[in-house]
Amino acid sequence: MIKFFRKIRQKMLIENKFSNYLIYAIGEIILVVIGILIALAINNSNQNRVIQKKEQTYLNGLKAEFQTSKLKLSELIKINKSNFYGAKKLLEDISNKNESPSEKQFSELLLNTFSSDISFNPNNSLLSEMISSGSLKDISNTTLRIKLTNWISTIEDVSKQESELGIQREKVLDIFRTNENSLRTIFDLTGISQEIGLQKMEQTVSNLDLLKSRKFENNILMFILTTNAMEKAHYQPLMEDLDSILKLIENEIK
Repeated sequence: MIKFFRKIRQKMLIENKFSNYLIYAIGEIILVVIGILIALAINNSNQNRVIQKKEQTYLNGLKAEFQTSKLKLSELIKINKSNFYGAKKLLEDISNKNESPSEKQFSELLLNTFSSDISFNPNNSLLSEMISSGSLKDISNTTLRIKLTNWISTIEDVSKQESELGIQREKVLDIFRTNENSLRTIFDLTGISQEIGLQKMEQTVSNLDLLKSRKFENNILMFILTTNAMEKAHYQPLMEDLDSILKLIENEIK
């Protein structure tokens, strides 16, 4: 087409028809501009398709990660609640001066309440890679992009509270690192000794005097406060954020 215009333009110059030559020259320029615009449109369309495909790949990967993290958090909330109610039962036993639990009941309650450490370990490998590589910009939904960015800092805040909870748990366990109380009694009466191949002691050392200990009661109270704060101020809001992110991701998946 351009060669066609060029031949006509040359013919007009030879025949000295300048006005016609100008028209054809302008037409040629317009044709070139249109061609460039079409090429740009096609290129932009191809780039948009590549970006959209990349975004969908990320969205599906993020959905899988956050679903796994939700399962982990749900299980952790159950454990934290169990620890909370176990610690409350210990306080009830401390307050009830007329009726004490048996040594076995006390040992089982202590083991169930303080044997599990609390630590949320979300699946963030893809999200971390996206943030470090700058690929988070490929997520077109602004609200989702902001929530994903804030998720990492939220996890860091939760981790700090978990560390505080761990400290309170260790303070209770430290009581069994003294000569006055026996961790071995707990192991023997709950079956832990048998599981790890230890011979049961012939004579059991009682831990029931802890129910009269003010230090033990204070440590239990601090543990209860921290456990309750863990759920109300951190785990519940975190679950709400997680559900919100999952909903936004699912809405963007095509």
